[in-house]
Amino acid sequence: MEAKKTPKADLTKKTGLFLNIGLAVSVGLVLFAFEYKSYEDFGLKDLGTIDDDFEELLDIPITEQPPPPPPPVEQPIIEEIPDEVEIEEKIEVNFDVDVKEETVIKEIVIADAPVEEKADAIFDVVENPPEPAGGFEGWNKYLSSNLKYPTQARRMGIEGTVYVVFVVNTDGSIQDVDVLRGIGGGCDEEAIRVVKAAPKWTPGRQRGRPVRVKMRLPIRFKLS
Repeated sequence: MEAKKTPKADLTKKTGLFLNIGLAVSVGLVLFAFEYKSYEDFGLKDLGTIDDDFEELLDIPITEQPPPPPPPVEQPIIEEIPDEVEIEEKIEVNFDVDVKEETVIKEIVIADAPVEEKADAIFDVVENPPEPAGGFEGWNKYLSSNLKYPTQARRMGIEGTVYVVFVVNTDGSIQDVDVLRGIGGGCDEEAIRVVKAAPKWTPGRQRGRPVRVKMRLPIRFKLS
């Protein structure tokens, strides 16, 4: 036979109630644990008043130091000379020079130092410039009789003035002939040839001495 239980004795119907009650009790215990405060009685001790002497330590009197003494001044040593000692100065005067009224002092004239002129120096301007044989009139005659018009310049119709430069030596000979400004067509070469073949010139003179002089002359080429 199966045992029969009364409905009042069946506890399974109240499990939910018991569960809620258990949860409520657990939550309450947890909150109580967090909110619970405990205090320890260590006992208060009366420290009383502490005597400090900080102000006394900080109040230090200022010590005054006297200024350093000045350095000793060295007094000059004065040597006394007795009055009996006389200081003698010996001055020698020579009166052996005989001065006569008739003595004449010559006047000293300072002359300028002579200007040294180098023999190889070439002058551009001198007191007496060089001249060709027979003067410049004879020079024009020499050119007219010896100057040949170049065939190339004549064929091309070239005419104008060739400027030549050369040096007249102390013996009147001519050297270093060159064209200063030419016109081309063979005229430059012809002008150099004529000047080199010219007879000797009269040399230029500076302070009465023959010197080398640089000359510049025009030679004109004109078609007739």
